[in-house]
Amino acid sequence: MSRRHSKSAAASAAASNEGLVVGSHGRHCIVETDDGERRICHPRGKKSQAVVGDRVLWQPPPPGQGEEGTIEKVLERSNLLYRQDEIRTKIFAANIDQVLILIAAEPVFSESQLARALIAAEDAGIQPIIGLNKFDLPDAFAQAWQRLEAYQAIRNADGSERYPILPLNLTSDDPEQKEDLMALFAGKRTFVLGPSGVGKSTLINLLVPGAQAATNEISRVLNTGKHTTTTTSWYWMDEARTTALIDSPGFQEFGLYHIAATDLPKCMPDIGALADECKFYNCTHLHEPGCAVMAEVDNAGSPHCIHPDRYRIYAELFEELNAGYKY
Repeated sequence: MSRRHSKSAAASAAASNEGLVVGSHGRHCIVETDDGERRICHPRGKKSQAVVGDRVLWQPPPPGQGEEGTIEKVLERSNLLYRQDEIRTKIFAANIDQVLILIAAEPVFSESQLARALIAAEDAGIQPIIGLNKFDLPDAFAQAWQRLEAYQAIRNADGSERYPILPLNLTSDDPEQKEDLMALFAGKRTFVLGPSGVGKSTLINLLVPGAQAATNEISRVLNTGKHTTTTTSWYWMDEARTTALIDSPGFQEFGLYHIAATDLPKCMPDIGALADECKFYNCTHLHEPGCAVMAEVDNAGSPHCIHPDRYRIYAELFEELNAGYKY
């Protein structure tokens, strides 16, 4: 790089403004400045492609060249939540503190999808929380709650819940429920993840006054004319802008091809807690003699008991990720 070009690049970076990406559609983003102003921007090249939650350096357009700014650089991320199948990668958001995986008693949730979302959060180093909606359907809710017993039993090393599970009725205006949720989200950036129809938009509208208006504004600026759940959108829950909810489109499939099969135990705490105790260091926990994981599957009464459904999901995912795809 020439000295002149180096000086030019340094001057350009110095002139850039820092901002937060709060909405995106295609290659266009909404960037919020530190004083709350929002501008539509596009990336300068592939390396500056940004996602919701990114901190970026951006520049306004030169005089007389419209209102659309340019993203010059995506700043270093603390984490990135995404899914990947054999065809494409879908990035959800960056730099988030926790992910609320929202499911419902009806329609009946997919345990495989739940497990995959938890694994993606673990891989990204993001605290997951499970929310089970539709408490107002007692029979269906009781059955769904029972299906979550395997996740209630998973603990951290200190004995605390690995996956807090919230019983919810998001169509209720119960002030206690709202207070509990506000306390859970306070001071954090929470990504709301889940399949279509479980109540994500209901949750956002319950906790964020004016969310629909904010969504319509983002759609107008991005010229998408689409509803909340067609794009990922960022909502501040307080005037100080310290607490945020991030809404996302629903999904039907959740690929994990970015995770190596041999890394699965690291992302499934109940499996990973025993993985280092196996006879063979490269144990797949599927068929090897002396496998500490297999010995604890459905081992009732053991503090390390692994629920058979969790082990089944592990085995299915291991085979899927080990089937020859390049991820």
